[in-house]
Amino acid sequence: MNLALRLAQRAQGRTSPNPLVGAVLVKDGRIVGQGYHRRAGLPHAEVEALRHAGRRSRGSTLYVTLEPCNHVGRTPPCCDAILAAGVRRVVAATRDPNPRTHGRGLARLRRAGLRVQAGVLAREAQQINEPFFTSMRTRRPFVIAKAGQSLDGKIATSRGASRWITSAASRRQSHRLRAQVDAILVGITTVLRDDPRLTARGTNTRAGRPVKVIVDSRLRLPASARCLSAHSPAPTLIATTTHSAARRVQLTRRGVEVLVFRPYRGRVPLRPLCRELVRRGLHSVLIEGGGEVLASAFAERIVDRIAWFVAPMLIGGRTAPGSVGGEGIARLASAVRLRDLSVRRVGPDLCIEASVVYPKH
Repeated sequence: MNLALRLAQRAQGRTSPNPLVGAVLVKDGRIVGQGYHRRAGLPHAEVEALRHAGRRSRGSTLYVTLEPCNHVGRTPPCCDAILAAGVRRVVAATRDPNPRTHGRGLARLRRAGLRVQAGVLAREAQQINEPFFTSMRTRRPFVIAKAGQSLDGKIATSRGASRWITSAASRRQSHRLRAQVDAILVGITTVLRDDPRLTARGTNTRAGRPVKVIVDSRLRLPASARCLSAHSPAPTLIATTTHSAARRVQLTRRGVEVLVFRPYRGRVPLRPLCRELVRRGLHSVLIEGGGEVLASAFAERIVDRIAWFVAPMLIGGRTAPGSVGGEGIARLASAVRLRDLSVRRVGPDLCIEASVVYPKH
């Protein structure tokens, strides 16, 4: 199963909206076939492994990181291929959380007389597919909040200068993060201040990914923004609260899709936006700021994980913006906590990654 998990991760960032899946066939104590799901629309991991094994599949044991599917999607059901190949035993790391499959694939294999076992390295299998499990269980994307800040928590100077606080090594790592997600989300202040392209550069990306999502309550995005250029071919979505037909026409002509939401405290509500993103098959989102968007994301409890890049630099200043804005909390009991913390060096900077834990009340 460890090998199957390693195989699955080879397709990181390329299978969405499908999960990462690896499969290994074992017969008489030897590996006779292996494979992984390479990209949405291509054969699933089980089929890849069965093709690799050929006739040696008969009487073998299949180790697979996710329950085999039993429904028709872009490809035929994997259960059909497993039964046709004469596999004797199936060991799945975890059940598929997709309601179309959940338990049905394993149940069908049992009814057909196969020995079936589930729950081997289940935690590890769910960890590599956090976006898929989160979207299936909550109907919103798996959200990573990312920030690049000075040691004292500033993301710009009092006059708005922010290039560059973190190092080139941290920026390269940020691009690798972008390549692994379905969408990048930023606020309009970040676009107006930094004019980012919102692309994943210096790394392989899937066509049309990452989708660019800009939260812009008053439709202030200029038509000259670099994220709308031909060098940024992924789709651009703007989430707004305004019904200005003239501005929408201008942006639509630039290939932008405008999504209008009912305002919440004068802002775009992020939870309904996230539900819309999942509906479009976007199962993972990287929020890159600014501070007000990050504050809203934490307030609406949609952030699952953080990736914080901290530069060995002190900026200071009462008016210099911090990485998380908003009104702040009144009591420490209301603070967002972090668990499973990891800290590593990225060039001269520190990268802190952790899972988010929200207070009960």
